[in-house]
Amino acid sequence: MDEKSVKQEPQVSTAAPSVSDGAAASNNGAGAGEAAKIENAPSVVDDQSGVVIPVAGEAAPSSYSMLEPRMKKVYGAYYKELYYTPERRILDPKIQELISIAASLVAKCEGCLDGHMRKALALGATKEEISETICIAAAINAAAIIDETDRSAARLGLNHFPTHPTRQE
Repeated sequence: MDEKSVKQEPQVSTAAPSVSDGAAASNNGAGAGEAAKIENAPSVVDDQSGVVIPVAGEAAPSSYSMLEPRMKKVYGAYYKELYYTPERRILDPKIQELISIAASLVAKCEGCLDGHMRKALALGATKEEISETICIAAAINAAAIIDETDRSAARLGLNHFPTHPTRQE
């Protein structure tokens, strides 16, 4: 995949599934307009395989520069199956994007966050829904920090603030 294959403006690639292909929106309650908005995300097309790999802006192609072509195909096929095959989707597209925002925050993937935030907004996510999503990600990250410090305390034999203080007689 070279930089010539980057689409600067959101376009639907001919390799991407079309909403008109089968029962795209009927299985999940999503309308054709919602699926079209997701499919219009910027993407890179692998020159050898034709697999569409969604990207989050102009800087994204360099993030694939370290992957050999066969791994780009694997990633592209996985991403396409997850986000661009509406007839197989179980979750509502907006819910899928809200989950993707939370996962992007926890994974600290800036490009992912930008792309999924844009898609969620395009699918009608409200500011309250996005705020709750961010709070869920923050809570999960906080729990991970607490778990990590609990394991460290156990390894080091620390118990600064015990749940049940010992009696001193």
